[in-house]
Amino acid sequence: MLAKNIRWLGLVAGLSIVVSGGETGAVQWETQEEKALFLQQQAKGGLFQRWTFDHDQPDGSPAGFTALATGNVAPVRWVIRLAADAPSPPHIVTVLARCEKNPCYQLLMAQGLRYEYPDLSVRFRGAEGMGGVVFGAQNPANFYAAIVDLAKSMAQVIRVVDGYEQVLAQTPVTLKQVEWHSLRAQRNTIINKDFIEMFVDGILVLSVEDQTLGVGEVGLLAGGNTVLSFDTFHAVPLFSHRPFSPPPAY
Repeated sequence: MLAKNIRWLGLVAGLSIVVSGGETGAVQWETQEEKALFLQQQAKGGLFQRWTFDHDQPDGSPAGFTALATGNVAPVRWVIRLAADAPSPPHIVTVLARCEKNPCYQLLMAQGLRYEYPDLSVRFRGAEGMGGVVFGAQNPANFYAAIVDLAKSMAQVIRVVDGYEQVLAQTPVTLKQVEWHSLRAQRNTIINKDFIEMFVDGILVLSVEDQTLGVGEVGLLAGGNTVLSFDTFHAVPLFSHRPFSPPPAY
């Protein structure tokens, strides 16, 4: 029902939406008991997370994150820089990545957070390459990512399993004529179906069904030959047994 509604909305709003869950390879269908267990595990370390990098030291690395890399490349350094025009001034985090053989990605993973159904958003700018957000990450060889390829003006949702990448959905995008763009990715669930939705500059561009990976870490991603900057990274679980705030008595 949700997939039908998504397609209908796409026709009305002129969006390019792809649902390709039927061709994504082996699908791990969770039982209701497994879903309940994963929901209890997610959001460890806090419910709402927001990183602006403004308390980090310029020319240093962002606190609370770990740099990782896929493929046969070493992790590069993600560096804090000054930027007066940042969405949240004065600091941003930048990455300079070089790949001789694709696919290879540089990851910046938030420490101590695990979600199954995250809502992630970030602001980014760049002159070349590709970047986005990572979720459901078990390690550098197993994760989901929502990516914008700047050179090709293409949005993608990918899944990497045991180091092998599969594009679950992709579509051309027209970026707004602004300095800083926005990217948002959600992983949601309806009954026994899981959906990943991707928004670029506030517009829903992709929706895909996949349930291969479960609870995992979240972070940022840069791929290919890339010069990118990020600011104002948000992460929140869409489902949680925890209250938004303590009861009034506390």
